[in-house]
Amino acid sequence: MAEEILSWQDCLTEAKKNHPDLIYAAETVNKEKADRATTVSSLYPQIGATLGASTTESETSGSAKTTTDTYSYGLSGSQLIFDGFKTINEAKAAGEDLKASEENYRFASSQIRFDLRTAFVNLLEAQELVRVTEDIVKIRRDSLILITLRYESGLEHKGALLTAQANLAEAKFALAQAKREIELAQRQLTKEMGRQEFKPLSVKGDFAVREGASEKPDFKEIANNHASVLQAAYQINSAAFGVQSAYGSFAPELSGSASTGKSSTHWPPEDDRWSLGLSLSMPIFEGGLRTAQLRQAKATYNQARANARSVRDAAIVSLERTWLTLQDALETVQVRRKSLEATIERSRIAEAQYSTGFINFDNWIIIENDLVSAKKAYLQAQANALLAEAGWIQAKGETLEYAQ
Repeated sequence: MAEEILSWQDCLTEAKKNHPDLIYAAETVNKEKADRATTVSSLYPQIGATLGASTTESETSGSAKTTTDTYSYGLSGSQLIFDGFKTINEAKAAGEDLKASEENYRFASSQIRFDLRTAFVNLLEAQELVRVTEDIVKIRRDSLILITLRYESGLEHKGALLTAQANLAEAKFALAQAKREIELAQRQLTKEMGRQEFKPLSVKGDFAVREGASEKPDFKEIANNHASVLQAAYQINSAAFGVQSAYGSFAPELSGSASTGKSSTHWPPEDDRWSLGLSLSMPIFEGGLRTAQLRQAKATYNQARANARSVRDAAIVSLERTWLTLQDALETVQVRRKSLEATIERSRIAEAQYSTGFINFDNWIIIENDLVSAKKAYLQAQANALLAEAGWIQAKGETLEYAQ
């Protein structure tokens, strides 16, 4: 069965549909919507219908028993008139909680994108590492062939031959290890896409960084639109409304009620009945309950303010750190590329010199080792640059909808 080949866009599409953390965050938003609707509903009239039938047996003088049937139906309603704006503030707080949950969804999407991109890059690197180590095996094998010929002709010592054999064995081990690492990278990507079943896959892509951000941006401005910062701001607003609601609980609560219906001893009932009323309730003593609730609401508000400051500061620091990491990674790629180009040329020249006896084995093997190291270092630098790009994009708060 052929491996499935996925592009970055394919991975994004699957993660948006299937990742359990994103589904969890979306359901959290739905829950907050329901909670807000529940809170707001108490501001509207509460209307209910009744339908009843009963039989009553009573004993009169002379031990005679009388049975009376009663039937009734009607409508009743109540309306909150005033409660010190407690419920209104609770509704406003629920609205801010909903906004905070929406920002939490964005934050979750940003984290999932980073994890997904990391898994994608790791698999891309693992695939390329197999190709690089295959090249290294070829380099070591060719070296061993050349040294064997020189050893058999008496131009090289046994230590050089044993070293070449050891280098080839090490290269083969590295290749086997690289192939084993691919399955782990495949499983990680499978998880980050939200797939429930594992099957072998590969990815297609390149190591080009498209989000270089060479000019230093305004970190404070970017942070102000970050999901975590906005979420913290909405939590402050919610806590502020919570304080106002706690103050409102000290006020009297006034509500009105009305009912209408019919009742009689036969069906359908014919006797009209109705009622109108107002009720006023006022807390007098509850053991300090409402005072404690007010202190609790104020503490929550102060916590939210402190948390918002901490989150914003952390976002700014993260932005600057990841931007610097990205710039370092991009420059490292350039340096490693030049180093690899130089090492390839040195190796080509050194091989020709060694085969004609112009340099000895010790000098030649150093250059060959440098070539092997340079190939691996260049691949590592390319992968690190992509991971640094992913970190920068996450620090900006970009979500799965961000296609880069």
